[in-house]
Amino acid sequence: MAPTTMATEINVGHIDDVQEIQKTQNTTIPHRFVRDIDEIRSVIPDSSSSISDVPIIDLAMINDGNFNQILNLASACKEWGFFQVVNHGIDRELLDKIERMSMDFFMLPLEEKQKYKMAPGTVQGYGQAFVFSEQQKLDWCNMFALGTHPHFIRDPKLWPTKPLNFRKLCEKLMRCIAISLGLRGERFEEMFGEAVQATRMNYYPPCPRPELVLGLSPHSDGSALTILQKNKVLTNGIYKSVEHRAVTNMVKDRLSIVTFYAPSYEVELGPMPEFVNESNPIKYRQYIHGEYSKHYVTSKLQGKKTLEFAKLGADIAV
Repeated sequence: MAPTTMATEINVGHIDDVQEIQKTQNTTIPHRFVRDIDEIRSVIPDSSSSISDVPIIDLAMINDGNFNQILNLASACKEWGFFQVVNHGIDRELLDKIERMSMDFFMLPLEEKQKYKMAPGTVQGYGQAFVFSEQQKLDWCNMFALGTHPHFIRDPKLWPTKPLNFRKLCEKLMRCIAISLGLRGERFEEMFGEAVQATRMNYYPPCPRPELVLGLSPHSDGSALTILQKNKVLTNGIYKSVEHRAVTNMVKDRLSIVTFYAPSYEVELGPMPEFVNESNPIKYRQYIHGEYSKHYVTSKLQGKKTLEFAKLGADIAV
């Protein structure tokens, strides 16, 4: 998580805690959470696809050298930019424990959670990230985000528990993605240097008017891999960076836990020469990853807008 603008420079106005709103059982939604009807319509899922269509990648089969699974992974990255991983080697009990600990945190009294409050203009701690003005619409979501690796991005005062490490799975997936591109498995690991890792927990309480709000605004992630996603700059657009969002439910709550994995801030990135040719001319420029990361965390979530930073001809201050 890159350095951000100073909190004193940003006035985000009053931000209601969505769990506290939900406790009142009031059907009136505060105006900052109410979205334009056209924006809501734009995120209604396409009825032609469903969760059963999402590609499933068996990591154990890839480790055993199953070439068909490598082809499936390549297809998932090209066509979806999104896939489900099974047989990943992370113990089910550990995953359950992480989920219980996360839910226990969100169920704490508000005054306890606010001991770890996210300062305006930053992305670590408890609250709402990517908010930069009093007028900006808010998501029906409470977040708790932590920088985990390397140590210098950690903010010790925001840590109520020990770190939880998905690093080995991230490294394994990046090796598999490299192989699916016809590269050596170690190529991304060598390129990334000391990779940056962060974790975010998102809690979406029930909403009395789910048709008026968004759980999480449409966006694509700024990491190389979101245990879920691949960065499209390195492959010059061959592999997708999927735009995604979250919606809410009137009666059910939902918890999501996300791990982000990205190159070192000092690394220079751009399209790899293997993916630039006459039929696929270069689309993105060279840039320092730390500059892009700073741009990403100081911009509100707005589809794939932050990807403009990397496009050729972009004139964006860093």
